[in-house]
Amino acid sequence: MKSASSWTERWSSSGHDRRPNRMAAKTRSISRAIAAVCAGAACVAALAGCGTSTAGNVTLEFFQYKVEAVSQFKKLVKGFEAEHPNITIDIINTADAATDLRTRFVKNKVPDVLTVDGGRYFGEFAASGIFQDFTDDEILDNINPQMVKLLKDLAKLYDTSADRAYGIPFAGNANGYVVNVDLWRQAGLDPDNLPETWSEFIAAMKQIQQAGITPIEGSLAEPWTTQAPFASLAGTLVPISEYSKLSGGTATFADLWGPVAEKEVEFYQYTQDNPGVTYQQATQDFANGKAAILPLGTYVVPQVRMVNPDINVKFAQLPATDDPDEQVLTAGDDTVLTISATTKHPKESRMFVEFLMDEDRLKEYAESQFCFTPFKDTYAGDEALQNILHFYKEGRIADFADHYIPSSMTMAGSLQSLLTTGNVEAFTNSMQTQWDQIQARTVQ
Repeated sequence: MKSASSWTERWSSSGHDRRPNRMAAKTRSISRAIAAVCAGAACVAALAGCGTSTAGNVTLEFFQYKVEAVSQFKKLVKGFEAEHPNITIDIINTADAATDLRTRFVKNKVPDVLTVDGGRYFGEFAASGIFQDFTDDEILDNINPQMVKLLKDLAKLYDTSADRAYGIPFAGNANGYVVNVDLWRQAGLDPDNLPETWSEFIAAMKQIQQAGITPIEGSLAEPWTTQAPFASLAGTLVPISEYSKLSGGTATFADLWGPVAEKEVEFYQYTQDNPGVTYQQATQDFANGKAAILPLGTYVVPQVRMVNPDINVKFAQLPATDDPDEQVLTAGDDTVLTISATTKHPKESRMFVEFLMDEDRLKEYAESQFCFTPFKDTYAGDEALQNILHFYKEGRIADFADHYIPSSMTMAGSLQSLLTTGNVEAFTNSMQTQWDQIQARTVQ
C-alpha cells in the first residue's frame, strides 16, 4: 500500500478544481430580489389566470439545463408539438443553469416549464417560491417516494418549515464505481458477486493488486473527482438528518466527516502510482484496461464506452461498513421537472409536463441518458446499472454530501489536501473553519 505522504511529490503540482460550482455563493441581495419577484409576479399571475392561456396559439418557454440531453429533449418537444399544433415550445438550452436562472428570476422572466439539476441551488430557488408546489399533486402518486424526499430536503436547507415538493423527479443518477468485469475475473474475483461490505471491498482491492492489476484509477489532477468516493461513503456513514446538527451546533465536521475521511484516505491507497491525472485521462486509461475500477458517477460510463465500445462494465455501490443491510446508495435527482409558480399558461404547461412524464418516454430518456426513471417501479436505462437498481426500488438512496454544505466551501481542495497529507484532523478543521465563517456572515 502507498503512504499518503508519498503522493506529495507525484502530484502536489496538480491543478485546482476546474469543475464549475453547481450554485454561486448565496447572497442576501439576490434572495431579496427573488422574493420581490415572487411577490410582484403573484399579482400578475392572479390577473393572468383569467387571460388567454387556452385561447388561440400559445408559446411556452422551456428551460433545459442538461447539455448532453439537448437532442433528446428536442425530440420530445417535436412529438408534443405534433400532438398539440396550437402550442409551440421555445427551448432555452443553457450551460450555466444557476447563473442564467438567477438572472431571469431577478428580471421577472421565469420560464413556464423548467428542468433543473437536483442540487443545492434547486433548494434555494424552491424555498423562495419560484416553482409550483406539487406536494399534494396526483402526479407524484407513482413517483419513488425517496426521490421526492430528496427534493423536499433540499428546500428545507433554506426553509426548515418547507416540507414541500416544488418539482417532480424526472431522472435519477448514482455514485459508486465502475467495474471492469474482465479484470475482476482475471484477478480471480466474481463480478456477479461484488463486495457488500467495506472489508470485502478492501480485500478485493488487495487481491486485484496481488494479481498485478491496478485496483483503482484515480484522477486527482482534478480535485472535484475526489468528492465522488467521499459522497459514496458518506451516503451510508452520515444520515442526512445529521447535517442539521451542524447548524444547531450540536455536531462538528469531525463528528460527521472524520470517519468518512479516514476511509477516503484508505481508499486512495490502491490507485495507480501516479493518480495525478485528469478526469479525461483517467477515463481513457480505465477504458483501455489499465485499472479494475473507476470511482465516479453513472455519468462516466457513456464516456468510457466512447473510448472502448467493447468494454464489459458494471456499476456498483461503494460499501462503507461491514453490515450489508446498512449500505445506502448515494444517488440524486439528476433532473427535476417543474413549472413556474407564476406562469401565464398553467394549463398548457401542465399538458407539456404530463407528456414528458409518460412512462414510455421516460424509459426511452433513461436509455439515452444512462439513468433511472423516477417511478416506484424504477427502471434502469442500461444493463450495467442493474446491479444497483434494487437500492432505488427499496428506497435505500441518499443525496450527495456536498448538497448539504454551502457551495462556497472548498470541499474539493480540502479533500486534495487530505489525500496529500493523510491528515484527517486538518481536513475536518478546515471544513469546520469555513463553515463557521459562513455562519457568522449569515443573518438568520
